[in-house]
Amino acid sequence: MTLKIHIAEGAAPYEQVRSQIAEQARSGELPVGYRLPTVRGLAESLGLAANTVAKAYRALETDGVIETRGRHGTYVAAAGSAATREVAVAAQAYGERARRLGLTQEEALAAVRDALRAAYGE
Repeated sequence: MTLKIHIAEGAAPYEQVRSQIAEQARSGELPVGYRLPTVRGLAESLGLAANTVAKAYRALETDGVIETRGRHGTYVAAAGSAATREVAVAAQAYGERARRLGLTQEEALAAVRDALRAAYGE
């Protein structure tokens, strides 16, 4: 696992840790079952406070990307299905709301495309 934190970059260090681990898990660079470093160990190697890494790990666990197994460590979870389910639920709620607001399918899809472009920095 390779992480690079850029302090001068606009994103907070915990968000950089979170997004890089999430992306590496999504791409398969970090396979399901890969054991992550301890919070303290990763914080030391990155020159960050332990609370910063702990915050990133909590967010990743909430998103279903990693799972903590108590004293046995923290591992990359089989998150694809959980993430897909969560997005499907959000999409369903969005579709229902767009319909209630009187948007056409084309208008609703255009709003989603705009939001995704903004989220992914395109």
